[in-house]
Amino acid sequence: MIQIVKWVLIFLLTTLSLLAQETFSNKKGSLYKFSLVKDLETTPVKNQNRTGTCWSFSSLSYLESEIIRLGHKPVNLSEMYVVRNAFLGKATNYLRMSGMFNFGQGGAFHDSPWVIKRYGIVPEHVYMGLNYGYDVHNHNEMTAALKGMLEAFNKKSQNKKLTKNWKTAFTEVVDAYLGDLPDDIKDFTFIEDGITYNPISYAEQLGLNMDDYISLTSYTHHPFYSSFVIEVPDNWAMQSSYNLPLDLFMDVMESAIMNGHTFAWGADVSEKGFSSKDALALLPEDLKTIKEKGKSDEFFSGKGEEKIPNAFVQPVKERWVTQNERQEAFDEQTTTDDHGMHITGIVKNQKGDKYFIVKNSWGTKYNELDGYFYASFPYVRYKTLNIMIHKDALSNSLKEKLGI
Repeated sequence: MIQIVKWVLIFLLTTLSLLAQETFSNKKGSLYKFSLVKDLETTPVKNQNRTGTCWSFSSLSYLESEIIRLGHKPVNLSEMYVVRNAFLGKATNYLRMSGMFNFGQGGAFHDSPWVIKRYGIVPEHVYMGLNYGYDVHNHNEMTAALKGMLEAFNKKSQNKKLTKNWKTAFTEVVDAYLGDLPDDIKDFTFIEDGITYNPISYAEQLGLNMDDYISLTSYTHHPFYSSFVIEVPDNWAMQSSYNLPLDLFMDVMESAIMNGHTFAWGADVSEKGFSSKDALALLPEDLKTIKEKGKSDEFFSGKGEEKIPNAFVQPVKERWVTQNERQEAFDEQTTTDDHGMHITGIVKNQKGDKYFIVKNSWGTKYNELDGYFYASFPYVRYKTLNIMIHKDALSNSLKEKLGI
């Protein structure tokens, strides 16, 4: 009997070992052989379509994973509810700065906590933000109308001052496109799982504390272990990020995943080594291993270009960027604030090189990984602007050093 149990255990361990070594690729015909290191639970991939609202999709995807991590029932939160209320904040700041400020569809991860703390949050089915007759999101017309209004308000016409009605007029246009909401957000009630909520009470029962979420970055033009406002146009709320040395920044990202924490990832995706079609983001040492024809579209989805196979079909040597090189790219603006995504795991290739698993918000049909892609550690090291993460993903010693 003991011998039988022994052989059963050997069989089970061998089977588990074989399953753990199962490999997969980024696309058909590729020579990459990836194996899973860590994969954390998240909600289904969504599609921002023709909008610049990646910051809302990625930050809410992250918060949805946080709800799961904390042991609560998975939810589908409304990106457009956050977008709608963020537009009001952007407009206020734009006029306070006499038009010398950014106004547009873009934003930052911390915009979602900014909204949730002030206006709460609702499920996706309660506020879909498609009040303009489309089945998918498209904010071009709405944004043009809103920007035109703000430019007119900024001139103050013949009154030489803003009237008290500008915000009402602005809000009515936003709501005409995204969906009407009452002046007092507590009057907006809905039923979820048999319970009546408003946005504030619904946010409270999710089990999230918005003050627990922090932004991290790594640049030398501000002191390490301090916080500063990253100087990019979409940071309209002027929120701060904690500044870490690059090696530590990378260590925090990797250890977070290995310890069960996903995070929102802001990065430059306009590089030659980024290809959504090929489901890879790479930083080849020799750029000749990447050739491309055509031109990428404004959302960097790769639909307008063809990247000829080489680095995207077999592993190549990648650059290992220094802190100074990373800083130079930011100062020269060759690293740009392009896109917000959600990092949910880690894989490695047949050579042992590691990649983060990235959940995107461009739907599931543009590549063979159902809307995910793999970003190499060198690419992340070079092209990350910042991340949003739960403070408990940091070690106690690091939190103490940052004063968190």
